Amino acid sequence: MNEGRFKSRLRATLTSAAILLPILAAGTATLPINAGATGTRMISSTGTASFASSPSAPGISGIQSPEIRAANGDGANGAGGPNIVNRSASAAGLGSVSANGSGNPAKSNPVLNLSFDGLNHRDQRLANGGNQYSVEPPDQGLCAGNGFVLESVNDVMKVFDYSGKTLKATTDLNTFYGYPPAIVRSPLTFGPFVTDPSCYYDTDTQRWFHLVLTLDVNPSTGAFVGTDHLDIAVSKTSDPTGLWTVYKVNAEDDGTNGQPNHNCSYGPCFGDYPHLGADANGFYVTTNEYSFFGPEFHGAQVYAFSKRALASGATSVAMTQFDTHAADNGLNGFTLAPAETPGADYKAGTEYFLSSNAGAEAHDPGTGISTNYGVSNQALVWSLTGTASLDSASPSLNLTLSVITVGQYATPTPADQKTGSTPLKDCLNNKKCADYLNGARDKYAPEQEYALDPSDTRMFQTTYTNGKLWGALDTALNGKAGIEYFVLDPSANTVVKNGYLGLTNNNLIYGTVGVTSSGRGVIAFTAVGPDHFPSAGYAGIDALSGVGAVQTATEGAGPADGFSGYNYYGGGSNRPRWGDYGAAAVVGNSIWIASEYIGQTCTLAQYEGAAFGGSGAFGSCGGTRTALANWDTRISLVTP
Repeated sequence: MNEGRFKSRLRATLTSAAILLPILAAGTATLPINAGATGTRMISSTGTASFASSPSAPGISGIQSPEIRAANGDGANGAGGPNIVNRSASAAGLGSVSANGSGNPAKSNPVLNLSFDGLNHRDQRLANGGNQYSVEPPDQGLCAGNGFVLESVNDVMKVFDYSGKTLKATTDLNTFYGYPPAIVRSPLTFGPFVTDPSCYYDTDTQRWFHLVLTLDVNPSTGAFVGTDHLDIAVSKTSDPTGLWTVYKVNAEDDGTNGQPNHNCSYGPCFGDYPHLGADANGFYVTTNEYSFFGPEFHGAQVYAFSKRALASGATSVAMTQFDTHAADNGLNGFTLAPAETPGADYKAGTEYFLSSNAGAEAHDPGTGISTNYGVSNQALVWSLTGTASLDSASPSLNLTLSVITVGQYATPTPADQKTGSTPLKDCLNNKKCADYLNGARDKYAPEQEYALDPSDTRMFQTTYTNGKLWGALDTALNGKAGIEYFVLDPSANTVVKNGYLGLTNNNLIYGTVGVTSSGRGVIAFTAVGPDHFPSAGYAGIDALSGVGAVQTATEGAGPADGFSGYNYYGGGSNRPRWGDYGAAAVVGNSIWIASEYIGQTCTLAQYEGAAFGGSGAFGSCGGTRTALANWDTRISLVTP
């Protein structure tokens, strides 16, 4: 499935993409955010989750029917169509930023201790006996601690030890959460759509937290029925390979089941792009709330739980929800990244969130029509105070907002790739091969090697340590896609360090910051451009000197060659998908990082295999990919 595409969202012509938002001085007075009728409600446990032995199906090359889930139905080969989650309403390339992207060397010189391949598209597609769709992008979810590394992507997960040895083999997310398979093709039935995974190991409680968005479907047709929920799994012990307790949070916000009514058009709302964080007292989840079947964006939602109540496996826990609709001087909160804190370096009684406001969603008045978006020079720090009260029967929380002036950022243009072998593209441009892959068809539009989606200036993973808040986002940079990083003092509402990271004539996308309690960190990203196939990279960062040189954990072996980039499958220039987010997990003085990259390459003849007189399964290229995609992930351990 192409995870980030839904029905076309009609948007007014951008009136002036180059006009900056109104500039506010650093340290603008905080603004109270009224939780209103949202309030607190009880969330019950709904069962258990666990890793299960579900055999893969190596004989499948990824050309079963249906192969790609459609927007509101079961999908079909050659008609994947747009889909619902990881929406982005911003058009690409709405501004430009000129900056020296290299900066001065960071005082820390990161050491690469270990690097190995994580989950890839073949693992994802063949899991659970092949009862899976083809899915792009993977959406990296990595966490680590207590000797374990847990990687979770769309729509599978796996556990390694600190040497990279597999402890729990690939398990699909539907099986982990106890749901029916995503699809069973004979007889044809459908399970819930589970997506957008993320995870976190909490050293205080010695528990693992795993989060997904689940969209319910009609089991007979696969059509979305309009109900959705956040599933939160919490391990029962410090070992993630054992049992987990599952909690379900309804996210329709339509006035049912104790929820507020946000009046989303044409039915309920849904909570896209969920992310998680924690402080000493609480566990926090944020979502981007859209209308399920309508065009509009409502606003980011914040959910706060007692961390200790969840860790105890309580049958029910209190959950307090905040709505950020129109909270930013009339703009909506969008993609609030909750802070994670290494060690016990928390701010007493406060959890921080970091966001940006150049995205079209921030400017949506509730109609799905946005203007004057795409460029900003504001970082938004959201402070949730009173978190010590989360253990009480009636939590007393307050959410406030501070706006800090930073360097300008703008929605970047798609990230071009180094030219290389793209057998899926070549197959689609060859009638004999295309007919074998998709069935006979009348039209054969030429396909081209595509550029990758570099995100839309939304904020990624946030770290709070040593009194500082660290974050990063994708931005236009010297005509390419680059990264802007932020080191902020949330108590004084000031900038400690702010700058850019780029790679001459190439792109850096999906930058994710991890920082140790000593203040040394790394930014992990994908490096891609005319000189690089999609590669797993990183750079050092500190609050004194900023960022260091771009380094490579491993170079990519070939271009991305997946269905979401090609017109035949509804991709092409609309939004060729890439990872949506990376991950960084701090363990002591080291940091585990994970990014998407391309770890294989092959020719059209190797791709066609025995079906055309060669050897091997069609589309598998010797067991390195499937017929429709070739994404891979890379997990690395770095000491900054």
